[in-house]
Amino acid sequence: MLDQEESATSRTPLLQTSNSDSTPRNVYTYGTETGDSATEQQQQHSLRRVADSLPLNVWIIATIEACERFAFFGMAAPLQNYVQNSRDDPLRPGGIGLGQAYATIVNLSFIMWCFVTPVVGAVVAEQYLGRLRTVTYASLVYICGLSVLVVSSLPLAHDRGLSFSGMFLSLFLIGIGTGGIKTNVNSLIAEQYTGPKKAVQVLKSGEKVLVDKDLTLQRIFTTFFIYVNIGSVTSMVTTPVEKYYGFTAAFALPLVVFFVGLVIILASKDRYVSHPPDKSLLFNAGRVLWIALKNRGHFHHASPSHQDEADPAERLPWDDVFVDDIRKTLVASKVFVLYPFFWAAYSQYLTNFVSQAATMETHGIPNDIMTAIDPVSVLILLPTLDRIIFPFVRKLGASLLAADRVRLGFIICGIAMLYAAFVQHMIYLSPPCYNHPRSLDCFDGKVPNSISVFWQAPSYLFIALAECFAAVAGVEYAYAAAPKSMKSIVIALYMSSASVGAILAMTVSPLTVDPELPWMYVTLGMGVLVAGGVLCIVPV
Repeated sequence: MLDQEESATSRTPLLQTSNSDSTPRNVYTYGTETGDSATEQQQQHSLRRVADSLPLNVWIIATIEACERFAFFGMAAPLQNYVQNSRDDPLRPGGIGLGQAYATIVNLSFIMWCFVTPVVGAVVAEQYLGRLRTVTYASLVYICGLSVLVVSSLPLAHDRGLSFSGMFLSLFLIGIGTGGIKTNVNSLIAEQYTGPKKAVQVLKSGEKVLVDKDLTLQRIFTTFFIYVNIGSVTSMVTTPVEKYYGFTAAFALPLVVFFVGLVIILASKDRYVSHPPDKSLLFNAGRVLWIALKNRGHFHHASPSHQDEADPAERLPWDDVFVDDIRKTLVASKVFVLYPFFWAAYSQYLTNFVSQAATMETHGIPNDIMTAIDPVSVLILLPTLDRIIFPFVRKLGASLLAADRVRLGFIICGIAMLYAAFVQHMIYLSPPCYNHPRSLDCFDGKVPNSISVFWQAPSYLFIALAECFAAVAGVEYAYAAAPKSMKSIVIALYMSSASVGAILAMTVSPLTVDPELPWMYVTLGMGVLVAGGVLCIVPV
């Protein structure tokens, strides 16, 4: 669906900027130049397709999202230790002390909440506030949530029994903030590019190339995910802070960084391209769906052209294009049905992987710093795929469309879970506690099993590679397939599949006890592999 061709001598730089309201020099759109436009249409097939340079607004919004991801992952990385371990844990940092199973449920519930709220955020943006105002107000709620988390982690709050309730309130507020930001930022960043669908550009070398909007959108989302993972690397910062200075300091750092992001939003709010809300959108969409449902799914019954023929006296407040947009939205959303299996497995890297590392020899590093392998790997893999692997595959005469990348991502994610099961099995084979690592009956829980935490590294690498394929292609597909009036809503539906994934992950929580943990990873791995197999059979 979205692909691009590049040469080693002439490439569109990944970090190039341009003005969003100007047309590049020596560029013309098809059919606008004097001469035979039909001839130009025929010539486009022989031209090399490239992505356009990206507007400055794209970089500003990507920076804002990097600050938000810094805050989110900087807070989430220590959360498993904070909830699982007690303050007097002899080996790992701790806070509330609920144990692994409850800590995993808290984390998965938080993830689920963060991916339910985007649907509400999309509705608020599309129908009432617009995307930019929604992002701004959601950021204020986000900061309130981070502030509550910092205060509730203070020793004074813990001594008064307020840590858990404070954490619960903070995660609730952060989830609302995340919902208002994430789905709308994805749409807002793509809206900043206003170039033509296809245009011919003459390079300095004299070569004519085809500047393709679809390829530019792919470049925008690739760049966006690079910035997301730049922000996600914060676990490398907050987890050492957690170990040496405590959870209050670890939670305070994301608060400071997010405040910088809010300042950037407020300082640059007047420069963005943002479509106004449509207050009748959801009401009219509901009426269209009801009419189609009453007529066995035939959407043409809701079209004004059909209604005029059936009952000329009834005038509908929408046009045929709006009805077609509703139909396209439903078609675009069907691919998201299988994504929960992917997200259920993917979420393990922030939950049970952290707990698994706590039972291994960490060689003096925090057990939860291993989560940083994922974003660091993505920062290396994404540009490599975008600049080297995908162009090489196309030179061989093949292509990796978005649907192909989704399938690959699912399969690789399944492999990651099966490898995690193997690592857990290796832990159970290791002394001194074998299949009950860090049990209180074994050296009072002070000694991990004799296996290096670096055995985990391939799990994170597989997860990162799966993210580069399935997660990036998923949001590309959601934006490209959605009608213009419903971009945020379709992206929100895509994101909401992660909340269903969190529920699926909770269903295997009874297996998050020793010695059953390998079966938990196997179950999740087989689920995502089967889902990937279905995608290979069913056309997307």
